[in-house]
Amino acid sequence: MTDAPLSGGCQCGAVRFRAAEIGRPSVCHCRMCQKAFGGFFGPLVTCGAVTWTRGEPKWFASSSGAGRGFCENCGTPLAYETKYGLELAIGAFDDPDKVAPAIQVNPRDKLALFDNLTDLPVRISEPGGEWETFMAGLVSHQHPGHDTETWPPEGTGQ
Repeated sequence: MTDAPLSGGCQCGAVRFRAAEIGRPSVCHCRMCQKAFGGFFGPLVTCGAVTWTRGEPKWFASSSGAGRGFCENCGTPLAYETKYGLELAIGAFDDPDKVAPAIQVNPRDKLALFDNLTDLPVRISEPGGEWETFMAGLVSHQHPGHDTETWPPEGTGQ
């Protein structure tokens, strides 16, 4: 993939990282990844060099051979580590498209519904409708998705 350092972090900004030696990006279908991500799969990418630039993840021993790192403040899944190395959650990168999955692993545990997700109907909100008005009025408290000197911003009460 790339040796260029890429940055990322959790939803609240308490944990940030810089990763280099980016390797194999994958979608893992194992039941532990489904549970750890609270989703249909776990999107992960191998990394040879990771520096935690703000805070560090809290770790949970999800099995006898693996640990999972997450932000203890907001719960964002960040990492998976075994004796074979460290993998980072693709969605935690500031630009996840740069580490888009290239392979699926552990297909025996793949949920049957996964294969038909793109066939589901798409609901598009009407311009000027109630949902658009609701979304326009939201104020995000998430980290902005790029490195910041400090977080949260001073004077925000977060």
